[in-house]
Amino acid sequence: MHYLVVALLLLLVVALSLIVARILPFPIPLPLIQILGGFILGSGFGIKIPLDPDIFFLLFIPPLLFLAGWRIPKGAFFRDLGSIITLAVGLVIFTVVGVGFFIAWLLPVMPIAMAFAIAAILAPTDPVAVSVVQGNNNIPPRLEHILAGESLFNDASGLDIFRIAVAVVVTGSFSFSQAVGGFFWVAAGGVVIGAGVAFICGYLLRWLVRLSGEDTAIQILVSLLVPFAAYQAGQSLGVSGILAAASAGIATHYTSLHSSEKSSTRMDRRAVWNTVQTVLDGVIFVLLGEQLVRLIDADTSWANDVGVGMLVLYILAIFFVLFLLRFVWVWVSLYLSRFRRNIRSLSVHFILVNVLTLAGVRGAITLAGAFSLPLLMPDGSPFPGREAALTIAMGVILISLLLASIALPFVLRSLPDTPHLAAIGDERGARVSAAKAAEERLLSLRREIDGHWENKDLAYEAIDHLLDLYRRRIISGDDEGGESLWVRARMERNFRLDALAAERERLFQLRVRREIDDELHRKLVLEVDLIEASILSKG
Repeated sequence: MHYLVVALLLLLVVALSLIVARILPFPIPLPLIQILGGFILGSGFGIKIPLDPDIFFLLFIPPLLFLAGWRIPKGAFFRDLGSIITLAVGLVIFTVVGVGFFIAWLLPVMPIAMAFAIAAILAPTDPVAVSVVQGNNNIPPRLEHILAGESLFNDASGLDIFRIAVAVVVTGSFSFSQAVGGFFWVAAGGVVIGAGVAFICGYLLRWLVRLSGEDTAIQILVSLLVPFAAYQAGQSLGVSGILAAASAGIATHYTSLHSSEKSSTRMDRRAVWNTVQTVLDGVIFVLLGEQLVRLIDADTSWANDVGVGMLVLYILAIFFVLFLLRFVWVWVSLYLSRFRRNIRSLSVHFILVNVLTLAGVRGAITLAGAFSLPLLMPDGSPFPGREAALTIAMGVILISLLLASIALPFVLRSLPDTPHLAAIGDERGARVSAAKAAEERLLSLRREIDGHWENKDLAYEAIDHLLDLYRRRIISGDDEGGESLWVRARMERNFRLDALAAERERLFQLRVRREIDDELHRKLVLEVDLIEASILSKG
C-alpha cells in the first residue's frame, strides 16, 4: 500500500476515534478506542502497514518532545527541578536495572542487553495518556507539572539508555565507564545543540519581523520545523537528538518572551500544534492496534514455546514489577523531599504516592521506542527479541491505561485539598497588576485628547467606558469583600458569550440569504470568533 494512502487511512481512523469518544454515552479513554480502531483495521480489513523504524522515530519523537518542553510551565519546572530529575533520571535508572534483571530472569533466552533495552523503553511515562484517563477529576497543578517534567526528561533519558542497550545488542560489546561517560556527554551536548537551534531560529524570526513585518504562516511553519532541525543537528553531531528536541522546546518559550507576536499568530499556532499532537498521539495508538494483530498472527518461536496463557502472565508480572518499583521510588523520594513538611498525615502521603504511581501511564513514547528497534542485525539475521519487545510494550501500555482509567479518578476524588500543590503565582494579583497598567495607559491617552481630534466627545466617551471596566476589575481584585463583582463578571461573561453566539448565527443567516458576500461574512465572523476566544481564554 502506498505511503500516502496509509497516511490518509490513519488520519481517517484517528478522526473516527475522536468522534466515537465524543458520542459514547459512557467515558472510555481515547487511546483504548484508537487501539481498537487499529485492531479493527488490521483484523477486519486485513490492512498491513509497513513501518521503517528510523522514519517512525524521526516523525513522532521530536515534535512530541518539543511540544512538551515548550508547554511545560517553566516556573514550576525550575521550582521542582530536584523532584523532576529524581523521577526522570533516578527512577529511570532504577527501573532499567530492576526490570532489566527481572526480564532476563523471567525469559532466560532473552539476551541481557535486550532485556535492558526493553526495560528502557518501558521506563518513560506519557502525560497525554494521563490526561485522558483522569476523568473529570483534575490532578493538583503542582503534581501535574512534576509529572509533565518527569515525562519530558524520562523520555530522553529512557530512550538514550535504550539506544545504548540496542548498540550493545548489535555490537556485542559493552563498557560501563564509556557508557556512563558517553551518556552524560551526549545528554549535555543535546541540551546545548537544541537550545542553540531554538535561539538561532528565534532571533532570525525577530530579525525578519523587523525587516518585513510579521507573517503568521512563516511563524507557524518555522515552529513546526524547529524540533526536526534540533533533532537532526543533534544526531549528526553525535549527541542526543532526543534531548535536543526537548531542550529546543524549552528554549523556544524563552525566545518568544522577547518578541511581541500578534494574537492571531499565537492562536493559530496553538491550534496547529494541538492538531499535530492529537494526530501524532492518535496515529501511534492506531498503529499499536494494527501491529497487535500482526503479532497475534505472527509465528514467533518464543511466543509459541511459552503459550498465550504464560505470555499474558509474563506481561502481568513485568507490569507488576514496573508498578512496584515506581511505587517504592515515589514513596521514598516523596518522603525525603520538602513535600514532607506539608503532608500532615500518613494517609495523605499514601494517596499522593498512589496518584503519582498510577499516573505513570505508558503510551506513545514507549510504543515509538519499541517500533524503532531494528528489523535486522548487521549480518542480515532477525534482530533478537524484537517481537517480544513489541508484545511486552503493547501489553504494558494496555494494562497501565486500563488500571489508570479505573483507579486514578477514584484516588483523585479521595485526595484532600492540598494548597501546597497549587500552581505558582497569585492569579488575582497578576490580573490587578495588568489592569492597573491598562488604566495608566488609558489615562495617558485621555490626556492626549485635545481640540485637534475630530470626534473629541466620542474619544472621551470610549476611554471613560474602558476606564470604568478596568477600575471595576481593579476593585474586585483589591477588595476582599468584592466577591459580588466577581459574580457579576462571571454573569457578564456568560451573557456576552450568548450574545456573540446570536451575532454569529445572524451573520450566517445573512450569508444564506445572500445579503452579504463571502468576504464580508468571513471578516465579521472572524471578529466575533476572536472576541469569543479572548473571553474563553480568561476562564
